[in-house]
Amino acid sequence: MSRSWRIRLFLHGVLLTTDTGSVRQTAPHNDTIDPAGMRVIWLMLVAAFVAILNETTMAIAIPELNAVLGIPPEQGQWLTSAFMLTMAVVIPTTGYLLLRFTTRQVFLAAMISFAIGTAICLVAPGFLTLLVGRIVQAAGTGIMMPLLMTTIMNVVPAHSRGRMMGRVGLVMSLAPAIGPTMSGIVLDSLGWRWLFGIVLPIALVALALGAKWMTNLGETTRAPIDVLSIILSALAFGGIVFGLSQFGGAHGGEASSSGAGATPWVAIVGGAIFLALFVWRQIALQRKDDALLDLRVFRSRNFTLSVIIMAVVALSMFGTFSLLPQYLQNVAQLSATASGLVLLPGSILMGLLGPVMGRIYDARGPRTLLIPGSIMIATAMFVYSTTGVDTPVAFLVVTQIVMSLGLASSFTPLFSASLGSLDRHLYSHGSAALNTLQQVAGAAGTALLISVYSSYLHAGEAAGLSTPEAGAPGAQSAFLIAGFIALVPVALSFFIKKPEESAAAPTGH
Repeated sequence: MSRSWRIRLFLHGVLLTTDTGSVRQTAPHNDTIDPAGMRVIWLMLVAAFVAILNETTMAIAIPELNAVLGIPPEQGQWLTSAFMLTMAVVIPTTGYLLLRFTTRQVFLAAMISFAIGTAICLVAPGFLTLLVGRIVQAAGTGIMMPLLMTTIMNVVPAHSRGRMMGRVGLVMSLAPAIGPTMSGIVLDSLGWRWLFGIVLPIALVALALGAKWMTNLGETTRAPIDVLSIILSALAFGGIVFGLSQFGGAHGGEASSSGAGATPWVAIVGGAIFLALFVWRQIALQRKDDALLDLRVFRSRNFTLSVIIMAVVALSMFGTFSLLPQYLQNVAQLSATASGLVLLPGSILMGLLGPVMGRIYDARGPRTLLIPGSIMIATAMFVYSTTGVDTPVAFLVVTQIVMSLGLASSFTPLFSASLGSLDRHLYSHGSAALNTLQQVAGAAGTALLISVYSSYLHAGEAAGLSTPEAGAPGAQSAFLIAGFIALVPVALSFFIKKPEESAAAPTGH
């Protein structure tokens, strides 16, 4: 969620050779959505569906991969954390990419990167190659998500953004609805490689559709890129997440005896220092409008609060979604297929409610959705912290449904209220900032909760307990931590406002 300069060189080479369309400006009327803009949005939604399907199938697969590859949970979680960390490194560059290159160029480069990464994963002989494939996948995904959000903000009128975000939620929730169940069935019947074997042809179809139908929106500029900023962001976010992942990584207190116990804190402090340098660098560059990530987006109080809530929700959510399959398969002793079925009802409901949430946001504003939504998320976390070896499956399904309802009620108002609070020329930077912090928080949450779980698991197994008995206290403690973290959005949700509609018509980026 680091090698962003190599991604840039790759993109530069691909983008200069794949653009066959002409750049044109889209200027729809205030009450309508330009048909070309809508076509671009739907093409991006197809690509986003593929990316999310890939990620939701992986969540269920991690325990299986740990067993097949012979790696401990704290190492296996890097297949998720590295993905989110790579996205966090790549996403800050998207503000530059969306100014420097056309919509078509960026889209095709993102899909090519994702397809190549998926092919690497498909043929990976072991953990390291699989990890490389996941990183290459993430480079494409990290570009795609801000591109989708920025395009929506530019071509959809302000009064219709809630409904459009709801449609986006409907399409993008289809992948989480079928991903875990599909993953479980594939793992139990075909093996883990088929997870990538199924995703790869879908990705190639999305790439072919984009090559044929993608239209350019907006005008490009010769915007410079600051390589030092990319390096600083990679060191900052990488250090913080790596440090968090090391807690619980040593077995039974070996870290303290070997002196390795200081490693997590050194990495976190080092990451914080590089983060401060990154912020200082952006403040200096934005005076000339050359910042990699323009931090003036945080002058908007509504945007800042929305981003904080989104980051905290992501920390709890991604951490929980990574931990939940470990609990379901290792503690509750469910099969991979059964684990996927536990997540299915909530995911389907979340998708079906997307358009409804969008209409409520347009009519009533964010608080009507966000306050009860954040309460449901926190409640689900605390309920999960009470589960154990013998918890009924039906109880888990109901808890997951409550959490899915909370997420459905939170994401639409947060995305719409945050980006809608910015001036149009800051949309790309705002989307990059929002997605960057979301991915960093998600990677941190995954690393933190899995590390807590692993610490208890290793200690229990060392004491002679079975895996379910050793893992149950760790899962309960990790879910409890997620619950307390989830209380922050509950408090902040009362302060989110609906942005005033701009009188200006949307334009291409």
